[in-house]
Amino acid sequence: MNRIDEFRTFRAKMNKKILDSDNLFFKRFYNLDTRCYEDGALPAVTKEMLGLATSAVLRCDDCIKYHLEKCFELGVNRDQMFEIMSVANLVGGSIVIPHTRRAVEYWDMLEEESANGSKQ
Repeated sequence: MNRIDEFRTFRAKMNKKILDSDNLFFKRFYNLDTRCYEDGALPAVTKEMLGLATSAVLRCDDCIKYHLEKCFELGVNRDQMFEIMSVANLVGGSIVIPHTRRAVEYWDMLEEESANGSKQ
């Protein structure tokens, strides 16, 4: 299993465990999170770009990976990804650089996966 699949599998498994707990807070929070990124006054792709930038500023690698995937799926290109991460680094400071490194590495993997047609 490659690293992208590992991330997706772990995320799905743990989200299921959390949601299966039947905890009202988490059910509502996950629903709010899902609905927030739908098209509205801002298109979904813009919201995902905002999610990527804010996740980088907050230094959440799991969130960065999630929003990188969504941005990639919604047609954000490599140059746009670098601009998003540039904003995040400007706002968040040099502490965001290590997260940018991992983000670029993950983006490379997404591009490779797409080129190989191996997304599951």
